[in-house]
Amino acid sequence: MSYVATEIASQPQVWAQAAELAAGSQSANAMPAPGERVAVVGCGTSWFMAQSAAVLREQAGQGVTDAFAASQFPLDRHYDRVVAITRSGTTTEVLDLLRRLGSEQRSTVLTTEAGHPVVPLATDNVLLGFADEQSVVQTRFATSVLAWWRAALGEDLAPAIRDAEQELAQPLPEDLLNRSQFSFLGDGWTVGLANEAALKLREAAQAWTESYPAMEFRHGPISIVDERSAVCAFGRVPEGLADDVAATGALFVSSDIDPMAHLTTAQRLAVGLAEAAGKNPDTPRHLTRSVVLQ
Repeated sequence: MSYVATEIASQPQVWAQAAELAAGSQSANAMPAPGERVAVVGCGTSWFMAQSAAVLREQAGQGVTDAFAASQFPLDRHYDRVVAITRSGTTTEVLDLLRRLGSEQRSTVLTTEAGHPVVPLATDNVLLGFADEQSVVQTRFATSVLAWWRAALGEDLAPAIRDAEQELAQPLPEDLLNRSQFSFLGDGWTVGLANEAALKLREAAQAWTESYPAMEFRHGPISIVDERSAVCAFGRVPEGLADDVAATGALFVSSDIDPMAHLTTAQRLAVGLAEAAGKNPDTPRHLTRSVVLQ
């Protein structure tokens, strides 16, 4: 079994650890206070988790929260706190941003180890070492960040953990494995999950994937799907969308379980497609565990 497959299967356990960590005093200092104006930043998978985290905080009534790729942060805009997500703690764009913001900017970094170079650049940190990974492809670290965030916002993670345990116990549908083009859709905080699902298939299997807000899918992108396609929706499904997709011949997939638990199926699909094509999902071509630029 690949490292990434093992890491995917471990997610219910590490989410429980993340929720427990969120209840501690360290998290109280690191989590943005209600009313603070916040920006959440990251690169790649971490950026997509930032997108979900930002929407969740605003939906919880905690205050204005924006999400940016670290390289696209608007330096002329004021935030009370910047939250940076980086598994490796060495990502060049995140380090550069925190250095440019300086010590006067209140900041929180979510990473894996205290020894990472990103840690002293932030005023607070959350260390999720139990969710670290051997695979290049991120799965459990990213979802554990989101589990921590959801728990720190006051959400009970027990239902999501139960859903993930049940979902991971089910075999992957053969209908999914037989498709060659995948569109992932989300709504609200699950748009970030849709973006992440598509990235997983691109990284691990070099599959043809796209992602969109669910309501935008009928504004052009639906024209690409046919009987070779699968359209997978996270969270709320707009009225009539399933019928519109079915009329194209594509497979439509949705679920009433917690969207983060549903993401585990897309992660497993990425591994399954990679293995079926003779690829190693732990070491995708052209990728390294951290992007460190000269």
